[in-house]
Amino acid sequence: MTAVDPTLAPSPYRAIERADWARLAAGLDQPLSETEVVEIRGIGDRLDLTEVREVYLPLSRLLSLYASSTRQLGAATSAFLQEEDTTTPFVVAVAGSVAVGKSTIARLLRELMSRWPGTPRVELVTTDGFLYPNAELERRGLMDRKGFPESYDRRALLSFLTRVKSGEAEVRAPFYSHMRYDIVPDAHVVLRRPDVVIVEGLNVLQPPPAPHDPAVSDFFDFSIFVDADTEHIERWYTDRFLALRKGAFSNPSSYFNVFAHLTDDEAVATALGYWNEINMPNLVENVMPTKHRATLVLRKGADHAVETVQLRKV
Repeated sequence: MTAVDPTLAPSPYRAIERADWARLAAGLDQPLSETEVVEIRGIGDRLDLTEVREVYLPLSRLLSLYASSTRQLGAATSAFLQEEDTTTPFVVAVAGSVAVGKSTIARLLRELMSRWPGTPRVELVTTDGFLYPNAELERRGLMDRKGFPESYDRRALLSFLTRVKSGEAEVRAPFYSHMRYDIVPDAHVVLRRPDVVIVEGLNVLQPPPAPHDPAVSDFFDFSIFVDADTEHIERWYTDRFLALRKGAFSNPSSYFNVFAHLTDDEAVATALGYWNEINMPNLVENVMPTKHRATLVLRKGADHAVETVQLRKV
């Protein structure tokens, strides 16, 4: 590993350069095909087989080791207490800005972790499902604050995670449709005691609203923050909006169908309006300040490729 500069301030993180991290993939088989990677990749992401092999394959192995070790500790604790093993699912959080690629990373980790022997059953839940329905957001005057902490049903999310970590046999999460831009009534994501639960969302590392309240992050065993320069994320957001205008937005059923016929200049102006009025303030005020709470930080460069990894010391 790269030597740490003794003149730098002490840090609870190991700073690992991309080349050093990539060497951790030596001897690991690439479990995904190029077709599978394309299917996982989100709009605007540059994910390819090299990125999977050099960055996410080692990360998935590390997560699998953490999960297996946590399960062993749980079994040992139960044995010490002379009771039945009640080890619960290992919960991984993936946080970061809109358009930074966290959804792609969460989907990719679900696929990669499920290939390791110790974690065959992996489920993914996004916090979009815990947004208040649009009707409730309208009632509260929060439609223009969608994605901000106050737009989520925090109590429902805490209840969901409490049930997961209490070891309930079946736990349900609400389902969110990006096509409808709303919660789908009576639709759910059903979890039946998987080995790993990945929870992906903007504000999953938020501190509690009051000192004596529980934090969502209290229920995480490992957390990942996807980081990048703000100007890069702004460009990725705008590029994604332009791509969606020609794709998903063109569907007559899409909530955003009204944007399908914008000119390029109009689409860029619209995207920048949303970015500057909603997503950028949310990133600066709420998302970026939680980075230091993560177990691991993936730092991306301008081309969406991970350049450095910071891993919290144990």
